[in-house]
Amino acid sequence: MTTSRPATLAELRASGWVSRPVADEIRTNAVARIRRGEPLFEGVLGYEHTVMPQVENALLAGHDIIFLGERGQAKTRMIRSLTGLLDEWMPIVAGSEINDDPYHPVSRHARDLVAEQGDDTPIAWVHRDRRYGEKLATPDTSIADLIGEVDPIKVAEGRYLSDELTLHYGMVPRTNRGIFAINELPDLAERIQVGLLNVLEERDVQIRGYQVRLPLDVVLVASANPEDYTNRGRIITPLKDRFGSQIRTHYPLDAELEYDIVRQEAKPLSVGELAAVEVPDYLGEVVATISQLARSSNHVNQRSGVSVRLSVANYEALGANALRRGLRAGERHIVARVDDLDALAASSIGKIEIEALEDGRAGQIFENLVRGAVLTVFNNRVDPMHTTAVVDAFEEGEVVHTGEDLPSTELAELVARIPALAAPVDALAGPGASPAAVAAAAEFVLEGLHLSKRLNKDESGTRATYRGRR
Repeated sequence: MTTSRPATLAELRASGWVSRPVADEIRTNAVARIRRGEPLFEGVLGYEHTVMPQVENALLAGHDIIFLGERGQAKTRMIRSLTGLLDEWMPIVAGSEINDDPYHPVSRHARDLVAEQGDDTPIAWVHRDRRYGEKLATPDTSIADLIGEVDPIKVAEGRYLSDELTLHYGMVPRTNRGIFAINELPDLAERIQVGLLNVLEERDVQIRGYQVRLPLDVVLVASANPEDYTNRGRIITPLKDRFGSQIRTHYPLDAELEYDIVRQEAKPLSVGELAAVEVPDYLGEVVATISQLARSSNHVNQRSGVSVRLSVANYEALGANALRRGLRAGERHIVARVDDLDALAASSIGKIEIEALEDGRAGQIFENLVRGAVLTVFNNRVDPMHTTAVVDAFEEGEVVHTGEDLPSTELAELVARIPALAAPVDALAGPGASPAAVAAAAEFVLEGLHLSKRLNKDESGTRATYRGRR
């Protein structure tokens, strides 16, 4: 891909290539996207009118950025997507460890090579994906990891300690002319944070006691959880002051948006030709609503957050339980049902911190969240005028048994047995739906009526019995 590109310094100058700072490069490409009406980042939903305008402002201003937000708010995804705003290819002095600009080399290797070969200096081309560096901040991170250290092997080879070529560059210099990201910045020891002050303000690094000044061109981006300022560490004030923009992220503002994200992120479930799994929209909305309710629950620790990953994992667990159930029943077309919501406890309890005064109540609290979500979606999706006749049929003596072990065909027959179910079922599953979809919709209607206190429900193991309240 680089054979047609300039291969020497003379050819690079003749091509008209112009060197520019990384911040200017990002600004120019961001301007082009904004003018075309394109999003800066693909696959980031729900930030169009809140976070994205702030990100655009920061990039247009050429700022270093720190993203503040709880877990699962797409901070890392946005940071990694910044590489898409870099030029696709960038020339460097061949053999440079720190992406030396051919016009303005800063490392000893590149300076010597340009001085020795002049216009014949060989040029290499670096793709934008290689101009991104990332470090997860941990308490054991050292200055050597980030900035650099003396390489004892190079000293042992006969070089003097005063020789700049004995240096082993850290991750920041190696991302010169690119983007460097630090995730969970407060976890970085305060004395190590001090080492980043020069990078952000003076744009250089100092290694050990050497009189070495490397004027770097790096856009620094960081992420942090606001609670980390007190829980695990803090960002020192001088470092916070050097970030040009601090941008606060947030969770999806409603269940509809959360469900859109879930459909984008969840892995599809199927077993080749054996079976295909469908999760009805109303149950997908239940999954999203569970997370929404958890974020406003007094029984859930809000400081740790309720990640969108909870919704994604629950959606996948719902489909997986439906697949397992359908395979045991020998079904080819499988549709998730209310029965499958019981599987969500395993994928949820480890992702949220439930605060209960009594031990063992976590399961009950989560079950209440699920019931609240089902009732919320039922009230939004099912017309009350369609359910009056259903309740009347149960008051006249109808009794319905459901359960995970009942095949979909048996549950689908309920619509023929109780004609009043046809209207709400058709509204949920659509006319001409498969028996599995009809069964799922019928069971959802019955559960919604029970949670609305219009039907009684008796549970025994995996079986449930719905009957009138008289």
